Amino acid sequence: MEIGMIGLGRMGGNMAERLLRGGHRVVAYDPNEAAVEASVQQGVAGASSLEQLVEQLSTPRSAWVMVPAGQITQNTIDALADLMSEGDTIIDGGNANYKDSARRGAELKERGIDFLDAGTSGGIWELQEGYSLMVGGDADAFARLEPIFQTLAPGTDFG
Repeated sequence: MEIGMIGLGRMGGNMAERLLRGGHRVVAYDPNEAAVEASVQQGVAGASSLEQLVEQLSTPRSAWVMVPAGQITQNTIDALADLMSEGDTIIDGGNANYKDSARRGAELKERGIDFLDAGTSGGIWELQEGYSLMVGGDADAFARLEPIFQTLAPGTDFG
């Protein structure tokens, strides 16, 4: 599978690397060019903008937003929604307030874009041990992307 990863801080960068190790194709963007370059050195396809990230993904596209909760998340999701098409999926892994997630899901559904809220935790061993994920949203979008979630989780029966 392939996924776009937006936000290459400690968690996002390690998630991208874990996905690569799991055999997935990852296209990554971060405003910090050095973070993108570090991920490219690991094997990620780098993007210098959200537009470039979306252009490099096959349809139906999926993009994981791994930025701090709050206005930056909203701005990123809004920008992605303008670039994505019906049938694409946006995943928010930033532990947003559930009311914001419900609103975002409803807004994106009107545009035909699926939304998954994926509260993510990992601690200091996440790259090796995996992430604990709480995923909510459209069941079909989840099923399509389950291999991504399974790769990030500590095991197929937990996490």
